[in-house]
Formats: sequence, C-alpha cells, structure tokens
Amino acid sequence: MALERKQKARALHAGVLLLCALPAGQLAFAAAQAFSPTPPVPPPLGANPVEFLEHSTGLLALRFLALCLAVTPLQRLGWKRLGRYRIALAPYRNALVPYRRSFGLVAFGYASIHLAIFVGLDLGFDWKAVGEDLAERPYILVGFAAFVILAALAATSTRRAMRRLGRRWKRLHRGLYLAAGLAVVHFAWVQKADFREPALYAGIIGVLLLARVVPALASRRRAGDSSRP
Repeated sequence: MALERKQKARALHAGVLLLCALPAGQLAFAAAQAFSPTPPVPPPLGANPVEFLEHSTGLLALRFLALCLAVTPLQRLGWKRLGRYRIALAPYRNALVPYRRSFGLVAFGYASIHLAIFVGLDLGFDWKAVGEDLAERPYILVGFAAFVILAALAATSTRRAMRRLGRRWKRLHRGLYLAAGLAVVHFAWVQKADFREPALYAGIIGVLLLARVVPALASRRRAGDSSRP
C-alpha cells in the first residue's frame, strides 16, 4: 500500500514537471519554425524572435519564482478561519509542498535558458561583448546577480546539502526573496516605458514576502512574551 502511494506520488510529480516544461517545449517548437529557412507567415515569435524568447523565458522564470515563494503562504493562509471546512480541506493543505523545490529548480531552468539566449542568440557568444554589457548596463548586472543567487540555491537544493549546511541552509535559501526582488528590478529596467507588468510582479513578491515576515515576527513576539515572568 505504501509502495503504491509512493508510485502514485512519483507519477503525479512527473506530470507536474511535464506541465512546467510545456511552455519550454512550445517556445522551442515556435523557435524552430521562426529560424527555419522558410518561416511561416505570420512569424510565430513576431518580428524580433530573439527578443520574444528572452522576454518569455525571463517571465516564466519570474512566475515560477513567485509560485515557489507562494507555497508556504498558501499552506498557512486562513487555515484557522476555515472552521468546519478544515477537515474536508485537510488533504489539500499541503498539496503544493512536495513541488516547492521543483518549482524553484524550474525557475532556475528558465533563468538559465533566458541567459543562454542572451549570450548565444543575442550576443553570439561574444564574451567581450558580454563583459562590456555587464559593466555598462546595470540592468544586465542586476539580472546576472539574480541568476547567480538562483544557481547557488539550485546547487544546494539536495538533501545532502541540507544535512551539510544545517541551520545555514535555511538562511541561504531565504536568498530566494532577494533573487526574486532583483529579477523584478531587472524586468522593470528592461521594460523602460511600460511598468504595469513589472509593478504587478513586484506587488505579488511583496505580498508573499510580507506573508512570511509578519507571522515570523508575530511568533517571535509571542515567544518573547511567554518567556517573561
């Protein structure tokens, strides 16, 4: 019975990962058409396919970052106020928790594709041009900083890394909020004119950050009050 549950959980997890990878497959198919000798009309990626791919993969990375950050707040949100519905909804309370790590790794995957498109398709692997852009364009430096943080978190996302780092692991992985904030700044800086979409994501990340910080501060205050004579 336990083995059967594990197999079902693994199959469900594989299905979730396939859904996460679906946008990448769609973009790859559209890119193959756009860069073919006889591209279809109208072009599937618009007049500037490289810019479309950069924007799409960056946005997907930001969305999965937000989804990863939303798992714990959604787990806690309004749970004490559900009353008699708590029992009925209990099986779904932790529904997204097993996928939190996967959402973070998917975000890193899309960020890696985003960077690869910029370096490979946009700059043609001209490393001198890459260095000049990092030095002269602050928004690229900000985006690269977000990528470096995500790379560090992805590299330490294994159980072995958790055991080795101990308490430091949690502190390190709080850097996900910094990476998300830098990604939003990068997005807004790239937009230059229309800030509505970056503002939306900034609001979402801000709310998710507050949803983690406020309960933590409240629990610390309660712990301080209970320790007083």
